[in-house]
Amino acid sequence: MTTTIILCYLGLVLCIGVLSNRFFRGTGEDYFVASRSIGPFLLLMSLFGTNMTAFAILGASGEAYHTGIGVFALMPSGAALIIPTVFFFIGTRVWALGKRHNLLTQVQYFRRRWDSDGLGLLLFVVMIALLIPYLLIGVMGGGITLAQITKGQIPQWAGGLLVCLVVLAYVSFGGMRGTAWANAFQTLVFMILGGVTFFVIVDKLGGLDSALAQVTAAHPELLIKGDNISPIKLLTYTCIPLSVGMFPHLFTHWLTAKSARTFRWPLMFYPLCIAIVWIPSVLLGIFGSIDFPGLKGAAANSVLVKMIDLHAPGALAGLLAAGVFAAIMSSLDSQVLSISNMFTQDIVRHYRKGDELSEKAQVLWGRLFVIAIFAVTYVLSLVSARSIFSLAVWSFTGFAALFPVVVAALFWKRSTQYGAFASVLTVAALWCYFFFQGWKIPGYTVGMTGVMPVVVILAASAVAMVVGSLLTKPPAKSTVDKFF
Repeated sequence: MTTTIILCYLGLVLCIGVLSNRFFRGTGEDYFVASRSIGPFLLLMSLFGTNMTAFAILGASGEAYHTGIGVFALMPSGAALIIPTVFFFIGTRVWALGKRHNLLTQVQYFRRRWDSDGLGLLLFVVMIALLIPYLLIGVMGGGITLAQITKGQIPQWAGGLLVCLVVLAYVSFGGMRGTAWANAFQTLVFMILGGVTFFVIVDKLGGLDSALAQVTAAHPELLIKGDNISPIKLLTYTCIPLSVGMFPHLFTHWLTAKSARTFRWPLMFYPLCIAIVWIPSVLLGIFGSIDFPGLKGAAANSVLVKMIDLHAPGALAGLLAAGVFAAIMSSLDSQVLSISNMFTQDIVRHYRKGDELSEKAQVLWGRLFVIAIFAVTYVLSLVSARSIFSLAVWSFTGFAALFPVVVAALFWKRSTQYGAFASVLTVAALWCYFFFQGWKIPGYTVGMTGVMPVVVILAASAVAMVVGSLLTKPPAKSTVDKFF
């Protein structure tokens, strides 16, 4: 019964994506940015859904299982304030410039802003490399969910493959419009079913007071910040949400907005959506310590699914697992489409010599690259055994450290391509250094002081941008005038 419900849900999502193909206009702009026609509700659901991955559902509960209630302070509390602020100051300006200059990708914007092909190519490579860990957590989350909820009848490798195939199908057929429609549906599904999951499991534990009392008796440290999260770590984690300013998938969604007024809903309701998703995820991770004590490391990624399987077997388990799948796929689709968009526009189309790439060819190249990215990500998911939360934080760290690049591009006329080069190369070098330093150390911080690597990399990136720009010749007035 459980497996049947999950498969029916996947089929329904596939139908929504395929149905959107009936409105496809056959152009590259329509395939990649839905002809800039997305309204406020769809934009809110798309932006929130694509940013709430397996990281927010499985990763948050898994991290809360080990660390406790402080996980909520690490990410969602800061994100609820910072992300809408970034939407207002960065997203609306990106939308306006995108419409004025007919931009389809963020690489196009940075390449034209600083008139540099080399910078565009460098950003393309770095952003894809940083996005791979983010894609991984979606495929891994799908595999873990299906394997756990079906008690191994569908192995993890098959679950991950099924998620890839379903998302591949509706992204290929529907493009950005299909992705937006599917995101809206799936975001509503995982928000509603997430709440249902919470109340069902808490009820089976004897109510909220009883569940908290059981945790207090067995693991009281999980309900206080304690020594698990130092104040300096808590403070430096606030830099992580700046990553939304450079995520390719969010950048692309900004370009789809019908008008600047479309951003009103994301600005107003994003914090509420975060609370609806994160509070149940964190609390259920903590409650998981009651029924499943002793989970080590990445094994806690599946604690939420274990709780669902234990307390809500049968048809209800299928519905609740469908909610987890909704969270996973609502981000995976936009991420893959944004990478496909960049490859088509910034590599194939930009470097094609002699003749212009036709609209039909743009769509074809986009679809082919979607297949290639899914193949690479799926293979990597088979050999990765890292914490979903940790993988996401490392991806966010890289994108957050690139934030000075978009700020300089939008607000500093004196910034130059050499400053941008220096900033991006600094991020790449320091990110690799800290990543390999922390690969084998759970909870790694700089010098184990509690300072997150993102702070050091972000500061170095900003300094490199400023120094590199001031030491080089200002950009041509004709170039600056196009963007200010």
